[in-house]
Amino acid sequence: MTGSITDGEPAVAEGRRSGPLIVTEDAELLDDLLRLCAAAGVRPEVHPRVPRQRGGWEAAPLVIVGDDAARRAQGAARRRGVVLVARDQDDSDVWRRAVEIGADHVLLLPDGEQWLVDRIADVAEGAGRPALTVGVIGGRGGAGASTLACALAVTSAREGTRTLLVDADPLGGGLDVLLGGETAEGLRWPAFAASRGRVGGGALEESLPRLHALRVLSWDRGDTVAVPPQAVRAVLAAARRRGGAVVVDLPRRVDEGVAEVLAQVDVGVLVVPAELRAIAAAQRVASAAGMVLGDLRIAVRGPYAPGLDDREVARLLGLPLVGEVPHETPPRDGSVPPGGAARGPLARFSSAFWERALAGAGD
Repeated sequence: MTGSITDGEPAVAEGRRSGPLIVTEDAELLDDLLRLCAAAGVRPEVHPRVPRQRGGWEAAPLVIVGDDAARRAQGAARRRGVVLVARDQDDSDVWRRAVEIGADHVLLLPDGEQWLVDRIADVAEGAGRPALTVGVIGGRGGAGASTLACALAVTSAREGTRTLLVDADPLGGGLDVLLGGETAEGLRWPAFAASRGRVGGGALEESLPRLHALRVLSWDRGDTVAVPPQAVRAVLAAARRRGGAVVVDLPRRVDEGVAEVLAQVDVGVLVVPAELRAIAAAQRVASAAGMVLGDLRIAVRGPYAPGLDDREVARLLGLPLVGEVPHETPPRDGSVPPGGAARGPLARFSSAFWERALAGAGD
């Protein structure tokens, strides 16, 4: 890829999102940097030295300075988000030059290419705090985990938070069905089976069905019942980079793909019916999930067996209590999703959950 360097109008690639400021007059290095920007899907601004126009250096979301331009950049205002890029692995002076221009990072090519592509894409997407990610898992079959996951997601979206609901259970029948959107246009999990490396967060969001003010990644009714772990990792990471909230409906088994999800979950909610066999089953689920997930809590669902209440169930399992999940009778025609009635018991439970979870996240 060939690029030109001028002191006038910036060199850009048409049709791509705004990206970093590149400062270099090394044509070979510029070719590499333009290639990496293209891989990240962004449009860079290129100058041989620090731009003279006011705000060019300061306003760029990311500044990439070629080692050849380090001396010319010494007088620039100090700011965050400056990367010094070099090639000579044996040049120890590159670190001194980085300090002189206030660079946050020193990147040596070609080893650091993937890191730089990810960093460029992050700033282009405006990546900030990752989404608060909640995983919901049933202590036994029929515990109501899918219903609670939907209620949490619907409530989050209704309260104005960017929300993605992820169906991580290929044998669960599809959360889009539970939300009444099985015919909605958009991609399902099998479309992402070949994903590798980085998935664009914005592109992912736009590709998914929009139901009840949230985006839903569900399974279709085809034969595919597994997605490679690396694809699961890439898709969930892209979802989290968009911020807001991600709710994942998890299966009770923990395979490689589920482990990839659990590794990115901030808070796990184990839904446990209040009866002894369910508690015994939930103990096994909690043990498996707890090997990956650091924060696992209990939500108890009645009716209660003799001698049990929600606090006793949590005590027997040795996990913190979220509360008692209320029963809510859905409309027979399926017109209202779980948590869809703003004043219903599931919506109130979900609102209280998000209030506590957000407070714990420091928001």
